[in-house]
Amino acid sequence: MDVLRVAAGSNARSLAGCIAGVVRENGRAELQAIGAAAVNQAIKAVAIAREFLVHDGLDIVLIPSFTRVMIGDQEKSALRLVVKARPWRS
Repeated sequence: MDVLRVAAGSNARSLAGCIAGVVRENGRAELQAIGAAAVNQAIKAVAIAREFLVHDGLDIVLIPSFTRVMIGDQEKSALRLVVKARPWRS
């Protein structure tokens, strides 16, 4: 499964559709964001994806953590967001 890289300019609704599709297929998705604006878009996308998945009887949980990534020859901190599916509970 590929990591979904989120940029500051990512469209939250489009990203949400991608997250929902990956979660439907794999039961989980992993996102990576660097910087406040990218993290903002990622969180909005997860919230929107949750609304998409409720129609499939799925809810999601978000597990955030930090990771280190290499960009060019520089190591940077990134936020890693794991989205996992669970049955919807009303």
